[in-house]
Amino acid sequence: MKLNLEKLRITLKTMGEYLFPVEKVTSYFKSLNSKKDLQKFIQQRSAHVTQTTLYGYLKTRIGVKFTAMVEDDVFSKSINIAKWNIYMTAIADCAFYVFSYLIAEKNLKENDCKEIYLDIIENEKTNGLTDEIYQRAKQEFLNRYDKINFNKYYLENPFKESCLALYNWAPIADELKILDKEIVLNSMRLKWNLKIDEFKKLTKNLKFN
Repeated sequence: MKLNLEKLRITLKTMGEYLFPVEKVTSYFKSLNSKKDLQKFIQQRSAHVTQTTLYGYLKTRIGVKFTAMVEDDVFSKSINIAKWNIYMTAIADCAFYVFSYLIAEKNLKENDCKEIYLDIIENEKTNGLTDEIYQRAKQEFLNRYDKINFNKYYLENPFKESCLALYNWAPIADELKILDKEIVLNSMRLKWNLKIDEFKKLTKNLKFN
């Protein structure tokens, strides 16, 4: 039997790296001491949450047919569109949370949230982020930014939008998603809770004058 090597390559890539390059989601942090550290944390943890929740949901819902579905061009494109849209919202939620927490709990005076978010998504253009998704994500972020109270955002269901983005963008039939809604939302909330715990540990001894 002849193997379709291109399909095999795509399947292995999807199964192995899931949705993002491995280096984007695997960095270990001993501490967060600079703006560069914060940007890296926001980017990588947002990628990880997007990857594990979207991939996990698709694999669970599709089951044994997952590999075959990944080989389908139309479905692969749907995954890619979902990935970028969820990821853009995840970055925004994470950036808002990080700076809200640091401002309220650690006395941070410089709010670099906007600069970091825009820099992250600008850099993602080289990784396949389309201009359409980039422009929409940028505008949505700026609209949210103008309304956010950074002194208390981190206390008010800060990852709500990315949880809804996972639910809305996952390429699963609507009649099935309705049945899964609470499970899907909770799966991402739990992933974010782990990132919150990690962030708090990393910034435990951090205090701005």
